[in-house]
Amino acid sequence: MKIDEAREVRTTCPYCGVGCGVLAKVAADGEITVRGDPDHPANFGRLCSKGSALAETIDLDGRLLYPEIHGRRTGWDEALDLVASTFSQTIAEHGPDAVAFYVSGQLLTEDYYVANKLMKGFIGSANIDTNSRLCMASSVAGHRRAFGSDTVPGSYEDLELADLIVLVGSNLGWCHPVLYQRIAAAREKRPEMKVVLIDPRRTMTADIADMHLAIAADGDVALFTGLLAYLGKNDALDRAYIAAHTTGFEGAIAASSLDLAGIAAATGLGEDELVRFYSLFAATAKTVTVYSQGVNQSSSGTDKVNAIINCHLATGRIGKPGTGPFSVTGQPNAMGGREVGGLANMLAAHMEIENPEHRGRVQRFWSAPAIAEKPGLKAVEMFQAVADGRIRALWIMATNPVDSMPDADAVEAAIKACPFVVVSDVLAMTDTVRHAHVRLPAAAWGEKDGSVTNSERRISRQRAFLPVPGEARADWWIIAEVAKRMGIAEAFSYASPAAIFAEHAALSAFENDGARDFDIGAYSGVDAKTYEELAPFQWPAPASPSSSRGGSARALSEAKQAALGGVGGASPTPPRLSRPAAQSSLADPPLKGEGIRFFANGGYYTPDRKARFIAIHPTAHIRTSPDYPLILNTGRIRDHWHTMTRTGKSQRLSQHMAEPFAEIHPLDAQHFAIGDANIVRVSTVHGEVLVRALVTARQRPGSVFVPMHWTDQFSARARVDALVAPITDAISGQPASKNIAARVERFAAAAFGFAVLAERPGLIDADYWSLARCAAGWRLELALEAGRDWPVFAASLFGADAQGETLAYHDVAGGHYRFARFAGSRLAGALYLAPKPVAVSRSWAVEQLSADHADRRGRLAIVAGRPGGNTVDRGAVVCSCFGVGANQIAEAVRGGCTSVEAIGATLHAGTNCGSCRAEIRTIIEARRLQAAE
Repeated sequence: MKIDEAREVRTTCPYCGVGCGVLAKVAADGEITVRGDPDHPANFGRLCSKGSALAETIDLDGRLLYPEIHGRRTGWDEALDLVASTFSQTIAEHGPDAVAFYVSGQLLTEDYYVANKLMKGFIGSANIDTNSRLCMASSVAGHRRAFGSDTVPGSYEDLELADLIVLVGSNLGWCHPVLYQRIAAAREKRPEMKVVLIDPRRTMTADIADMHLAIAADGDVALFTGLLAYLGKNDALDRAYIAAHTTGFEGAIAASSLDLAGIAAATGLGEDELVRFYSLFAATAKTVTVYSQGVNQSSSGTDKVNAIINCHLATGRIGKPGTGPFSVTGQPNAMGGREVGGLANMLAAHMEIENPEHRGRVQRFWSAPAIAEKPGLKAVEMFQAVADGRIRALWIMATNPVDSMPDADAVEAAIKACPFVVVSDVLAMTDTVRHAHVRLPAAAWGEKDGSVTNSERRISRQRAFLPVPGEARADWWIIAEVAKRMGIAEAFSYASPAAIFAEHAALSAFENDGARDFDIGAYSGVDAKTYEELAPFQWPAPASPSSSRGGSARALSEAKQAALGGVGGASPTPPRLSRPAAQSSLADPPLKGEGIRFFANGGYYTPDRKARFIAIHPTAHIRTSPDYPLILNTGRIRDHWHTMTRTGKSQRLSQHMAEPFAEIHPLDAQHFAIGDANIVRVSTVHGEVLVRALVTARQRPGSVFVPMHWTDQFSARARVDALVAPITDAISGQPASKNIAARVERFAAAAFGFAVLAERPGLIDADYWSLARCAAGWRLELALEAGRDWPVFAASLFGADAQGETLAYHDVAGGHYRFARFAGSRLAGALYLAPKPVAVSRSWAVEQLSADHADRRGRLAIVAGRPGGNTVDRGAVVCSCFGVGANQIAEAVRGGCTSVEAIGATLHAGTNCGSCRAEIRTIIEARRLQAAE
């Protein structure tokens, strides 16, 4: 498609479920700039570090640009014909359940819709599941049990209107930074607002918390069933709401059987901590409970969700401004996937696959020859079925299960053994793509056109601002073309994503008399022009799609308002006025309490329109043993995303934490004889990884945290999901990725190394290595069990064909070796080796790749591994946006900067996305304590 380079394009960030608006522009010289959209109601111009660096991730390096069959480039016709014929033949010989789609929250809603329609309506199987199963399936199950529908009741405004925010299993500061910033800004305006963080780790989100409850793994059910009992005993219930709008209260409160001592034992918290939290919750009418993967990724995840919801139902704190249980999703379109039935146990438009009436309705609407009659295999079950041969043809779209699924080694083995694997993706080489028989090049962010739905049910457009490279195609087009070749062209003859969106909207309203929550029928007649201009809006949709940019038109019918329980508890109001905001500003957006909310006056989507209390009995989840005495917790870090297929391209994002690590409490480190920066082996019954030890009191004793991002493309042995057991929640099917029995031991390295390289190295002959992009090249960390012929080893990293001068320093007795190779006046590579973790100024060494080194003294400084003269060593990067290091911040503190604001004024750190402000405050506090000593 032809892109107009003269204008900024409004689109949506492709990272987390916050759904931030983005303005993207391509200059005449091809330079791409990205900034936050000040008019988008999710972020009002703010972006996090990842969003701010989006322009650095848009290149063709490593792109899959042409279809391939068994590694051979081919044309679309041959590739699509093979996919269609193989799937058709497999279905004919083994039945529809012998094929499966594994899809992704990275897909746009239109892609998701077409894939779901093909599998459930025309193949006749429900074997389509999504990587969103790994992050929010427990929320879906909990909502459906309590509300009768997968309805998120509130809006982001509620985070700013609340007097108490309870963050449960959510490192909002790093995983949903813009929401964290909105809360931080609201607290500055209203210091009376309180924040409680419930998390085994003292994450950076604790920076804004008034109370941190370092709960034991899977202690959440006991905590919140105990809270429900406390509310009942202390007359903190809304009995009128309970009587009018709920059922099952007596059974739920009777199930809360633990006394305070029992709750303390189950949660690992002190009784005084419990009473303080319980009394604060009981006394604060405007309370929002935000929860994420620490709740969902559990074998009791659905019970955790319902334990939280029970407390909000019991106090009537739902559907009103500043109240409600709030699930924040991990991916940009996890919600869109839920809307189109992307999960194996759902139908499109929030209809239920178990419900014959719903199945018949969807089949009639699609004019489908068949409809899936039972739930399909959920993600973990699906790959087990691939392994045992029940699934013989598998299509993976826009995701990397070899790295992200639990028991990842077994998943990889299953994919390798599967008779026919199709992968449609952006990159030519991921740990999953390498096993595909057919590789289909998909369009990437910046090239795709469609819609996404964020965590507050707001639908926004993702618009293309770049031409599609090579022969890449939109995912919906690829799926539709396969469907046509399977003999069902009429149902898949879409001309554009606008036509798909219109059909999706029409289905949401089809035979919907208000009994279903999801209804965007106002858009069923949308044409290409209206779709192109579509402004962000929260569903249920306004009566007309011509709403304001804020998408807050309130022209809903009285009947619809009654079903919703009111719109923000008020009558319809005019559209929200947008507020321009500088990207660096943390000022508050206008607070009017007019976001669309559900259930203030009941109107649930159960047969009697009442919410269901769920009786939940706390159960123990003790998985440790003498052989595996620690609890392994997995999750995200600030500047990387999923399996690094996008963020790994950015040198800026790769500097904050450049290698995989294990957070270990000092007491555990001492017990296992592990020092800070040692390489450690973390193992479970399923596998092991090698990562760097990060000894920190932020970690709970007895627990270890390892991030999920590193893959075989960036490290030797750090695919942490290979350690995660395929244990799932019995109701939601979501894997338990936060409570895994593990052990940790020091890796006996004979040598440690660090290198900077102008070119990416080939085979790296080291037991431990981790590779990351940096300015003008790559940085590499190494550890080896035995020594090597070090000059040969260095040459293998620098490249056998590299020409130029090599300088070397050898201290054979001490085990220190250093090499630097120059190509003319440029540094081709430098390698530092030592018997202990290498003491080299890494940020300074990285900068040498882009410097001129004609001067002999400067070359010798590189061999020495430290800056000479008055050169500043920035230290480890803290602020990714401006490249500010820890040493610079510490020096500014010594110079008199005693606040985050003062650091920002001096160094700019923390003034753009704000994601590093907690770390800056930590450095300030550490320096203050040192000065006091």
